[in-house]
Amino acid sequence: MVVHRRAYTRLLKSITLIEASEQRAVFMSFLLVFLLIAAYYMLRLVRDAMASDWSNTEISVLWNIQFFLSLAFVALYGMAVSLFKFRNLVSLVYGFFAASFLIFYFASQRVSSPGLVDKSFYLWVSLFSLFHVSVFWSLMADLFSKEQSKRLFAFIYMGASAGAIVGPLIAAIAVNLLGADALMLAASSMMLPPLLIVVYLQRLKVTDLGNESQSVDLRHYRIGGNPLQGFKSFFSSPFLLAIALFLLLYTAISSFAYFEQTNLLWGFDRDRRTEILAFLALVVNVLTFLLGFLATGRLATKWGMPVTLGLVPLFMCAALVVLAFAPLLTVLLALQVARQLRYYPTGKRDVVHGGAQRESLQGGAGWRRRYRQRWRCHLGVGVCFTHRRRGSGCGCDGGHRRSNCGNMGGDWGRSWRGLCEEGGFACERFPRRGI
Repeated sequence: MVVHRRAYTRLLKSITLIEASEQRAVFMSFLLVFLLIAAYYMLRLVRDAMASDWSNTEISVLWNIQFFLSLAFVALYGMAVSLFKFRNLVSLVYGFFAASFLIFYFASQRVSSPGLVDKSFYLWVSLFSLFHVSVFWSLMADLFSKEQSKRLFAFIYMGASAGAIVGPLIAAIAVNLLGADALMLAASSMMLPPLLIVVYLQRLKVTDLGNESQSVDLRHYRIGGNPLQGFKSFFSSPFLLAIALFLLLYTAISSFAYFEQTNLLWGFDRDRRTEILAFLALVVNVLTFLLGFLATGRLATKWGMPVTLGLVPLFMCAALVVLAFAPLLTVLLALQVARQLRYYPTGKRDVVHGGAQRESLQGGAGWRRRYRQRWRCHLGVGVCFTHRRRGSGCGCDGGHRRSNCGNMGGDWGRSWRGLCEEGGFACERFPRRGI
């Protein structure tokens, strides 16, 4: 028995670089992020199915509200970080959201006209998306040393990829048996085991990892410096400006694609929409994983990162033009695959957390990054409103609006590709800079 165990440990180390003393902590971290991502995908499917009940203008207003709510919650979290021990704060955040989704489930069952409840749920899931992954990687940065993070985080992130596949799969099966609203209850239940896993991981940090000395108590830690220093560094760095423009164009295109998705699903009931979105997410995540695993590395090695990045918006541009004239779910599927492939050439953002300062992660750097994404969505919504007032629309909900949506997406895509071609130095340095 001991011989087999040693052979298993050696084989696992040769494949994954996981030491024997790290196995329990790594596998529990894998399970933790798996449950979090699977639960989030189930909630997101319910949220996006609700969006087809509303007009594009209503969705835009919700996004604008989300912009200010995100600002408020990021500030509240920063305050909480300075008041509580981080090890206690993680369980508090996940427990709070699990209880909140349970409340939403019972509220949706008891309210006869759930319009306000649905829109509140839509906003709340978006707020949850600010925290669930960022808090997790902050916890990982607190548990593992920098040397360990370089070896282990890639394997741990595979749990997120698995959760992104299993979550939609469970949702597609459950929605036929229990209905879309039951996914709220299922996701809330799925977020309860992480509370115990977090406690167990904190114990393994001492008993197995031996990293108790690197714990940071932020209650007495002050993040000093000028509060505007980040903006100064941002606007003085061509590298960061290029990344910001790259992400701005990407997020704007994603906003237009989201509007088209809601319009395509308008004619279905909510359960059917959830089922369609579940299968769409399942196929997109599987294809994205396979293409990212098998093709992207070879393309980047052969043609370089700028060309590889440029292929993504070119494909998205073509898909948007086709979608403008043939609004079909299959075309939308191709667009979503291309959109998500953006993450693979540049590297998963959260995997590089191991190279960041632990205090900056726990103090809110991850949430500020996600808040900037909300700002880019807000800007995209503003473009939509301006385009509407000129009579051309951007929601792609009929007639000539589809053509204008395709043209606008093409303009964004061409600009994006030009940025990648001209910013080859910045793109090439992205993975090594750890941003």
